[in-house]
Amino acid sequence: MIEQGVREERSIYGVTTGFGVLSDVAISRKDTRKLQENILMSHAAGVGELLDEETVRAIMALRIKDLARGHSGIRLETVEHLITLLNQGICPVVPRKGSVGASGDLIPLAHLSLVLIGQGEAFYKEERIPGLTALKRCGIKPLRLEAAEGLALINGTQVMTAVGALSVFDALNLSSLIDIAAAMSLEVLMGSRTEFDPRIHQVRPHPGQAAVADNMYRITRNSEIITSHEDCSRIQDAYTLRCSPQVHGASKDAIAYAKNVVETEMNSSTNNPLIFPESQEFLLGGNFHGQPIALAMDFLCMAVSEFANISERRIERLVNPKLSGLPAFLVSDGGLNSGFMIAQYTAASLVSENKVLSHPACVDSIPTSANKEDHVSMGTISALKCREVVKNSEHVVAIELLCGAQALDLFTNLKPGEGTLAAYTVIRNAVPHLDKDRVLAKDIDAAIQLIRSGAILDAVEKQVGNLR
Repeated sequence: MIEQGVREERSIYGVTTGFGVLSDVAISRKDTRKLQENILMSHAAGVGELLDEETVRAIMALRIKDLARGHSGIRLETVEHLITLLNQGICPVVPRKGSVGASGDLIPLAHLSLVLIGQGEAFYKEERIPGLTALKRCGIKPLRLEAAEGLALINGTQVMTAVGALSVFDALNLSSLIDIAAAMSLEVLMGSRTEFDPRIHQVRPHPGQAAVADNMYRITRNSEIITSHEDCSRIQDAYTLRCSPQVHGASKDAIAYAKNVVETEMNSSTNNPLIFPESQEFLLGGNFHGQPIALAMDFLCMAVSEFANISERRIERLVNPKLSGLPAFLVSDGGLNSGFMIAQYTAASLVSENKVLSHPACVDSIPTSANKEDHVSMGTISALKCREVVKNSEHVVAIELLCGAQALDLFTNLKPGEGTLAAYTVIRNAVPHLDKDRVLAKDIDAAIQLIRSGAILDAVEKQVGNLR
């Protein structure tokens, strides 16, 4: 269909016409190949720090997935070249900034696609080299793009979707870890398990809320610490303990929404025009517009920020002797030692940064292409800041886990819940008890590795079953 359209010199957007507001400019048959090369060069206008390799590889995988659906008018040979780049470990150099999220992620995808034609730059075996050099080292010939292929390579939502998918994946993991951290904090702060009674959550049946209550009920199962103070005079726990199912659960439901949006987008065709060979039609539409991802990422950003918010408040309760009844900043010989005093500062800083990053990007729009593209999604900005919020929140939860483990060391004659003990054991195998001041950054980094590797979650689930 593409070849026939070029031969007949039909007016087909991006094939025999210019782009954006220049779509009224006809392109001659002899210039159709040059047009596709030009779109990659002209649209490669990104700036700022580079996307990491994990993200770029995710983008490449999703771009292949979209093109393989068969609605873009790209040759199989071109898709196979992109697959070869991915499998050979060639990672195009892609700046983080420049996309407005419609017409898709034009700028970063242009940088990615330049390497296919022997231009741009790439990382290969940890060395940053010209794109052509990377191809030569892997025995790959540069592509000569045919009609429609340049546009097909860059018109889509794969950057925001890839960043969004990685954010959702890590947020799902964090949603289980924060339940573990909260359970540990609840035990050492002499909290109650009453707030996890399923009857409470049956009469307000939000799925995330019920899941968190069930998780924390099982994590604290057979806790001698909780049993030891069943007849104490305290009437109710503080909100950060008692309302953890409601707060964590609402964020868990938001993650589920974002996951559904991202999975839908990962299995969509986001080019323009879309080609339907059954009816021999080129249909012009707006599937490149990133609004679904933009809204989902802004929502996810706020949801994960709330994880950090409530976790930091529990950290404060743990280190504050007036609230915890524990030694100040969870260390002996206070004054000489500051213990976890400054770890709480770090958590507070990350939480404050998250609040700034949680301002929605999707509510902004600046027209582009001489007002032809007069509403854009800013979805890539939404996704990138969400990724940062997830990383910040992981660090806050890591600090809560360290504080909880430190506090548990004080309960030498009482066993914690089955899940709590499993988490504590993993942490203590990697991070020793803080008996006197040392560089805490190393401890926090070790806890982050335990979170991201799944070591803590695996150990807990082995004891109490899969967390919801």
